[in-house]
Amino acid sequence: METKKLLFFISMMLFAFACGAQESNKQKFKKLEWLVGTWTRTNAAKEKSGYETWSKVSELKLSGKGVTLQGGKAVFVENLEFVVMGADIFYRVLVTGEKNAVYFKLTALDKDGFTCENPTHDFPKKISYRRKGNGLNAIIEGGGQQVDYVFVRK
Repeated sequence: METKKLLFFISMMLFAFACGAQESNKQKFKKLEWLVGTWTRTNAAKEKSGYETWSKVSELKLSGKGVTLQGGKAVFVENLEFVVMGADIFYRVLVTGEKNAVYFKLTALDKDGFTCENPTHDFPKKISYRRKGNGLNAIIEGGGQQVDYVFVRK
């Protein structure tokens, strides 16, 4: 009988911990909601353009798409998501034509930006977004390389 009580107590504690992590992730997702909308790239290479568009799918999921255009035709597309896995939030990137998505763990977050990292990925290893008024700066970096993306909200 004591074993049943102990198992029940442990189950209840794990449930309470899971609920606490869930609420914490909901609060984190609230801090990411400023990303929702369409962002037009302003520093694309000559004869190219691009944009990112984000939508809120649920309290614990944001979905996006990054597109690079040349001559009005998509030349690079990546499907983006913020998803919860266990107690953590990940930025998931799936490039069109690739079989597997790459996951970057959310490592820093405040009301105006975030950083996600995957130190085992070749490039990038780190993705950072920073909101500045109606603008957005995104930086991907790793292995001594850095690419800056500048966007304005459409």
